Amino acid sequence: MGFSMSRLSAFLILCLPLASLAQEAAPRGGLRQSNEVYQANCAVCHGERMEGAAQGTPLVGVDLMHGDSMEELIESIATGFPKKGMPGWRSIFNDQEIKSMALWVSENRDNLLYSEFNITSELTIPTEPIETELYTLRLDVLATGIDRLPYSISPLPDGSVLVTEKMKGLRIINPDGDLSDLITGTPEVYEDARGDKTRLQYGQGWLMDVAIHPDYEENGWIYLAYSDRCSDCNEVSRAEKRPVSMNALMRGRVKDGEWVDQEIIYQADLEHYTTFTDLAAGGRIAFDPDGFVFFSIGWKSMEGLQSLQSPHGKIHRLHDDGRIPTDNPYVDDPDALKSIWTYGHRSPQGLEFNTTTRTLWGTEHGPRGGDEVNLLRPGRNYGWPLYSLGQNYDGTKVDHGKQLGIEFELEDIEQPVVDMTPSPAISSFVFYEGAAFPAWQNQVIVGSLKAADLYRIEIRDNKPVHRELLIENLARIRDIEIAGDGALLLLLEHVSGGQLVRVSPVANLVAETPHQGQQLRTQAFPRYRR
Repeated sequence: MGFSMSRLSAFLILCLPLASLAQEAAPRGGLRQSNEVYQANCAVCHGERMEGAAQGTPLVGVDLMHGDSMEELIESIATGFPKKGMPGWRSIFNDQEIKSMALWVSENRDNLLYSEFNITSELTIPTEPIETELYTLRLDVLATGIDRLPYSISPLPDGSVLVTEKMKGLRIINPDGDLSDLITGTPEVYEDARGDKTRLQYGQGWLMDVAIHPDYEENGWIYLAYSDRCSDCNEVSRAEKRPVSMNALMRGRVKDGEWVDQEIIYQADLEHYTTFTDLAAGGRIAFDPDGFVFFSIGWKSMEGLQSLQSPHGKIHRLHDDGRIPTDNPYVDDPDALKSIWTYGHRSPQGLEFNTTTRTLWGTEHGPRGGDEVNLLRPGRNYGWPLYSLGQNYDGTKVDHGKQLGIEFELEDIEQPVVDMTPSPAISSFVFYEGAAFPAWQNQVIVGSLKAADLYRIEIRDNKPVHRELLIENLARIRDIEIAGDGALLLLLEHVSGGQLVRVSPVANLVAETPHQGQQLRTQAFPRYRR
């Protein structure tokens, strides 16, 4: 099999197998298998770490002539470039294995292996200004000493900030950065998490989002999303002899360090409580200008995610006092929960109402690959666990409808507005509104956990047209909010303790329009370079 190796250095090269690869029934697309296949068949050309070799080009740290999107990588691997001496792999690997190899290359290019969660990486807040396309950014630490597993912040009119700690409770950070004692009387939370503290923690009974009512200055209402936990309270708990939990929503007020005037806005029937961890439970809150409150319930049961009789995997919509709106999409369906707004969600991480376009949006973790930014249209199905642009962690296709007995058409699945593959573990976001960054108006500012990055995404006509990496390798960004003066507030999660960081502009780098010098693309959405 003759190779004209001198002609291959400018191309994405994936070499012919060096060992006999028998077809296997088991998938070869998990993390370990992807590396094994690469080392056995590609490393001789591209290097053990994709750094390149005498025979072939590097796959990391360089631009790829034939593109590095998932679609372009899959096509290059599958068909090759025979006239240039590079064979295709379609006769060796099936479609999912080719997709797994493309993901493996993409994850390594962006340093986003899905097994690395960036929990113990060194946490250092940059002291030097950070130059971006439109602004020079300054980062200031406002508060330290927050629990290592925080979840949410909500700025208050007086300059203080509410903060939730998943396994501790609710505190207030005053304008000087001092933390209050825990507010007494909030929902009980539990600290018996399972797992290594240097990796992901699993547990139940956590405090999640906090948000103030749009008319907070008049009514003082504070909303809390939490995981209500109980034992011996339903059939599942009794059968498994374990606690069960389920997302709930309440409101109350804080007076002299106490949680008072408590009202339950939403609580599911006990039959829906499960033993699933709260890790993917969502629990985000958003308000619209008309007095409606939205909140998310994530993956607490595989079986319930596609059922309209189950609260799992749904975005719910209520009046601010818990009443069911008469215009909810399933309010007249006798076989559906009346609070459902959308369904088919896996692990919702952010929830925001865009007041400019009067639309609801959410961010969501996919499996391996397939993190999403979604426009949440009423009554629509967002696919999980029937379909995903990502794939299962063992390399198989996301197609759990077969085991659940659910048939569907792809056109019935709402596709993400922004697909973030490889997965940065996208987290909370805001549609920017404020005076500090006028060129960012109505653009998405979104954080990430695994990548520890902050991005700016411009969306026009519900299509992404530009993405910028604003801050790289900071820390796990659990929440983002906008301060009264327009600065960004970032809630950082780290094994050494949480921090609240302020991001403000030093100087405007673009004096004219925010798109000066930028080429906008709606078809080939450019990825950032790490």
